[in-house]
Amino acid sequence: MARIAGVDLNKNKRIGIALMKIFGIGTTSSGKILAKAGVDPAIKTQDLTEAQVGAIRKVIDTDFKVEGDLRKDVSMHVKMLTDMGCYRGLRHRKNLPVRGQRTHTNARTRKGPRKGVVSLRKAE
Repeated sequence: MARIAGVDLNKNKRIGIALMKIFGIGTTSSGKILAKAGVDPAIKTQDLTEAQVGAIRKVIDTDFKVEGDLRKDVSMHVKMLTDMGCYRGLRHRKNLPVRGQRTHTNARTRKGPRKGVVSLRKAE
């Protein structure tokens, strides 16, 4: 089993697909990495040699920001928006959708479970 960037890759999948398990690598990035490393994207992960795994690791380390570093950058950008007090930061702070989606009827995932309406009438 190949371990790249602290992630165990699925040994039964093609390396082009298996690399996408790493946070920050999608289809396009995966293709660029394999082209630069000189590895065929159709090879299964279990069939890679140590030299090929080393080449892939080297390309990822030098050219891409993945996993912990990328997660830290994303959280720092969100924190910066929140501290700045801009519109997007306020939406993050209130746990509401940030990118203009409607919230009147949807956005249950972001807003959480419904809160019932509390009746203000006095008990008779």
